[in-house]
Amino acid sequence: MKKGLSFILAIIMVAVLTACGNNDQAGTASEEKDKTLSIGQISWAENIAVTNMWKVILEDKGYDVEFNYLNMGSTMTALDSGDLDASLEVWLPVQDANYLEKYQDTVNFSDATWFDNAKVGLVVPTYLEDINSVKDLKEHKEMFNSEIVGFDPGAGTMEVTEQLIKDYNLDFELVPSSESAMLAEIKKAVKDEEPIVAPLWSPHWVFSKYDLKFLEDSQNTYGGVEKIHHATRQGFEKDYPEVSKWFKNWKMNDQQVAELIHYVESSDEPVDGARKWVKENQDLINEWVK
Repeated sequence: MKKGLSFILAIIMVAVLTACGNNDQAGTASEEKDKTLSIGQISWAENIAVTNMWKVILEDKGYDVEFNYLNMGSTMTALDSGDLDASLEVWLPVQDANYLEKYQDTVNFSDATWFDNAKVGLVVPTYLEDINSVKDLKEHKEMFNSEIVGFDPGAGTMEVTEQLIKDYNLDFELVPSSESAMLAEIKKAVKDEEPIVAPLWSPHWVFSKYDLKFLEDSQNTYGGVEKIHHATRQGFEKDYPEVSKWFKNWKMNDQQVAELIHYVESSDEPVDGARKWVKENQDLINEWVK
């Protein structure tokens, strides 16, 4: 009987210890899930700025933030598969409408917006006085070597620009590169007062540095006023209700975005510039994370 009783007690002890071990592992996994977020970052000036801003805000609140460096198409695919928690920049109703249409059933596109006065279009330097509309490009294609200097392939604005070329029957080629390469081309052209045309958007720091103008888009291919939303994977709101609420409270105006971008661009490390801006704008941030 003693041996039998000892054997039963041993089994009970093993079961208890195993259960405790599993509970500890489950608790650790739950804690890691609750405190670690993956945010997509795209190499656009305003995206780098706001993702680093939220990294600072969230880490001050005890979260760990990991960046996934992706283009827009890959970002949406990662949200769709659940490999990414959030993307902080979706332009609607026009620029990223293709992604909304494709992923609206599998990705959460927030109705809340964090910027309400965005604009997209083709721009040229203001010293090109005879070029004021997209239609004017048709008569001056030789001036631009029949090229529109573009940025990241797969970006919604690039796809809209391809549609604009068709809508206006322009004999132009949209040349993809990256945002930094496109801005370098603009810098060189302005320095030498040469012609250049490129798709750009506001808010963007480039308008404070160079005298550029949007071309009139009579067919409204680029749309009118754009609003910037965020998107999350399915289940994000349930897993991170606090962060989800903060993202929906988030609002910025032109001046705030421009200053944040300036701080980030002028710092050796983007996160350092974002940290400085967050420190100086704590009252605003408290409105988001209340």
